[in-house]
Amino acid sequence: MKLYSKTKSLFFFLTVLIGLSSLAQSISVHDPVMIKEKDTYYLFCTGKGIKCLSSTDLKNWKSEPVVFPEKPIWTDKVVPEFGNHIWAPDIIFHNNQYYLYYSISAFGKNTSAIGVATNSTLNVNDANYKWVDHGIVVQSYPNRDEWNAIDPNVIIDENNTPWLSFGSFWDGIKMVKLNSDLLSIAQPQEWYSVANRKNTVHSGETSAIEAPFIFKKNGYYYLFTSWDLCCKGKESTYKIAVGRSKTVTGPYKDKEGKLLSQGGGSILVKGDQDYYGVGHNSAYTFDGVDYLVFHGYNAMENGKSTLLIKEMKWDSDFWPYL
Repeated sequence: MKLYSKTKSLFFFLTVLIGLSSLAQSISVHDPVMIKEKDTYYLFCTGKGIKCLSSTDLKNWKSEPVVFPEKPIWTDKVVPEFGNHIWAPDIIFHNNQYYLYYSISAFGKNTSAIGVATNSTLNVNDANYKWVDHGIVVQSYPNRDEWNAIDPNVIIDENNTPWLSFGSFWDGIKMVKLNSDLLSIAQPQEWYSVANRKNTVHSGETSAIEAPFIFKKNGYYYLFTSWDLCCKGKESTYKIAVGRSKTVTGPYKDKEGKLLSQGGGSILVKGDQDYYGVGHNSAYTFDGVDYLVFHGYNAMENGKSTLLIKEMKWDSDFWPYL
């Protein structure tokens, strides 16, 4: 009886543990980015008003208030009757405050803009917690621009200069220098085209590229992008590609030396039997460990988009792998 009781207790414990682990792996997100304040991780992702979650262990997450309970006042001027469904944020701490970049767009068009909001803390219980919106950083217009102002990512280079990379489809991934306040484009303007798969959304071919994220490590700037089709559940073909450069503005090259601006990119991770497609990643170092944060279309949950956090390691040539 005692042996049976212990076995039963162990079985119950393992069942609960597995259940908790499964729960931690089925958080529904799109386009996750993350930052750590004190002992708490904060995750921001696409959603109504910008979805936010928090965790102390990177496994168990709780919902936090959205960033924008009401849509930013300027958005209707870009996308008429904008529904406050905000895409693909990016979060960075600089100048003793948090900068949250975000994108609004008409689906399938480059009627788009990237905005930015700031906050001195991410802790909603702090008396200083308050998001202040600063409006548009960059905007794209149909019939004027062959680029798309969505999917922002900001990096500060070794000279303390901020750069905004962004874009999808159309003419690929762009980069522009920001002012030191990180709220507007620096003058005179300095632009670069850092990645392109050629052709466009108009071609009907699978040349899609989007979601840049730049991560500095090993003396390189690594540019991650997402290829092919997201947001289609079982039909998703999303995958993550990477290239690197010694300078933030490029040129970025893949493992074979091909320029990302000419269609190059080494595949880091793609769909498999567990996930139909994976993509739109961010990358961080927390407590000495490098992580890739992204979403995948879960084959066990009918193509549901779920949060994935994987340790990122480096081979002998300093290329990342999972």
